[in-house]
Amino acid sequence: MVKYGKMAMEFEWNTKKEMENIKKHGVCFLEAIETFSDPNGIQLVDVKNSDEEKRYYWVGKTIKGRVLTTRFTFRDETFRIFGSAEWRKFRRLYYEATKNK
Repeated sequence: MVKYGKMAMEFEWNTKKEMENIKKHGVCFLEAIETFSDPNGIQLVDVKNSDEEKRYYWVGKTIKGRVLTTRFTFRDETFRIFGSAEWRKFRRLYYEATKNK
């Protein structure tokens, strides 16, 4: 497990899960964390996977301009990241929501 503090927020994740995510989606979780500083970011509830604990999607832009969707939950005031990728559906939602900002 990795713990990383940034912007007065704490993040953690399983390193094995991160390696799987890099292999599958080409996104490391440090890059995913960048999106949480996006003032236009959007938080959504992951209704399908919130049976045991409430899970969320965060859609935001990285420093390099990639729009990533990051799946996470809160555990003891810490963001626990499960995955992150460039998903067209959420990228479209992001641009629609931010086009007039």
